[in-house]
Amino acid sequence: MASHEFLKLLSSARSGDVFSQQKLADAYLTGALKTPIQPANALVWLEKAYLTIKNQGLETKSTGKHEILDLSDQIAKIPLAKTFNSPSFHFGWKSFWQLAEANSESSLTFAAKWQLADLFINPSNQEVQLQLVDWLKKNNSTSLSEKLESLEFNGLQKIARQYLHELANGSSEFEKQAKELLIKLQPNNEVLLSLWSDWVENQNQDSLVRSAELGHTVAKLTLGLHLAKFEGDKNSKSNASLKKAAYWLQLAAKDGDRNAWYTLGEIYRRPQFSGYSAAESDRCFDRAADLGHPQAQLRKGANLWRKREKIEEKVLGLQASYWVWQASQQDVPEAKELLSKILVSRPHPQKNDWFELAQCADHAINHHAEHKLDIDWLLLCHRIIIANQFNFSKAELLLCEVGQLQHEHCVVVDIRWELPKILPRLIQIETIQQRRALLAAGKVFASTDINIEGNLRQRRYRFDRVTDWLISTFSKNLKSQTDTELA
Repeated sequence: MASHEFLKLLSSARSGDVFSQQKLADAYLTGALKTPIQPANALVWLEKAYLTIKNQGLETKSTGKHEILDLSDQIAKIPLAKTFNSPSFHFGWKSFWQLAEANSESSLTFAAKWQLADLFINPSNQEVQLQLVDWLKKNNSTSLSEKLESLEFNGLQKIARQYLHELANGSSEFEKQAKELLIKLQPNNEVLLSLWSDWVENQNQDSLVRSAELGHTVAKLTLGLHLAKFEGDKNSKSNASLKKAAYWLQLAAKDGDRNAWYTLGEIYRRPQFSGYSAAESDRCFDRAADLGHPQAQLRKGANLWRKREKIEEKVLGLQASYWVWQASQQDVPEAKELLSKILVSRPHPQKNDWFELAQCADHAINHHAEHKLDIDWLLLCHRIIIANQFNFSKAELLLCEVGQLQHEHCVVVDIRWELPKILPRLIQIETIQQRRALLAAGKVFASTDINIEGNLRQRRYRFDRVTDWLISTFSKNLKSQTDTELA
């Protein structure tokens, strides 16, 4: 319900009092006297005030009792785009162009240029702009300069764009708004580049937030990390900050960012976070590990190693060794230390017990057509070479399932199918020679009937025959070759 003061002012304005008309326009513009803000009505009363001044021939700034407010100052505050359907829009239109074309450095000129730029260029006013094209065709832009009267919508829009650039490059109160609109008008990739550059160069957090809002994954991550960052005590961050951090990190994580997943894992472990969940924390760490985060891989591997007795797997520690090995490949010192406890290291085959015999077996394989080796003898030669590379025991040499030895990071030596009391071993693959030996043997064994090697007794018998033949056939040649190389 309108206040008594407003009704009194309205009555006075209707009677033709200029001061009341201007005060009423100001009330509609600012919401004074509990008046609803209606820019269109404000413009109507400013036009009435203008006509009153003109008709009464008022040249001075006073009318006896009251001082007449400067109409230009009030008009410049009107959001022109919101008055398009007002009956006084034509009055506002002419007034803003006259102020903008005044060629002055006054605040009124800057305000008029901003309102015209906002009307013609801001995407938020697209519907008004479409209607404005038709309005211009029906209304002759009288009282404008000759330069403006001859222009249609596109021409006037071009001038408004020039105003926008002037304001953005100037130092008026509309500089920030103009720059924001220019950024809004850029293609998305240019907008992101501009905002991100502003953050990197000036540490402008507003630009960082806007870049994140526009979908820039690195900005989402950076904002999340910034909000979640420890300050002194690990538990110093408030729950509110952690919630905001988690929000942005979740968005970055959905884009596949491994660092976002890892930081989320840390947040879910913080006791002051209202969403504390050890299970969710582990899920996030696991996802980060899957995406290649080195610390997450170490964490996952160490966790699996601690729980190895409770995990159902064919060989204890195999899963743990894989994740710790992945972390060690990214030069995490703690991972290398833990890996040495899980995997056996055998990188120097020349120090192993099978070295001389393996050299003979290698010669035999390279000349197997010449010596007409049977397939079972050829398979045993490959076994000897692999046994030397990884320092197998004799039982492991004879019984290991060659086709199932190799995993990405290690060999799994498991002969419990024949000797249940011998525990399996995990041996790290560390050299190219080791991988070549496994690859060569794997090809031969894959194309051969596995039953051809027979049982353990038959394998032992064949081993004795083959080793005697290898030593008698190739050891002298190897010795002379070694002497020649040393000489």
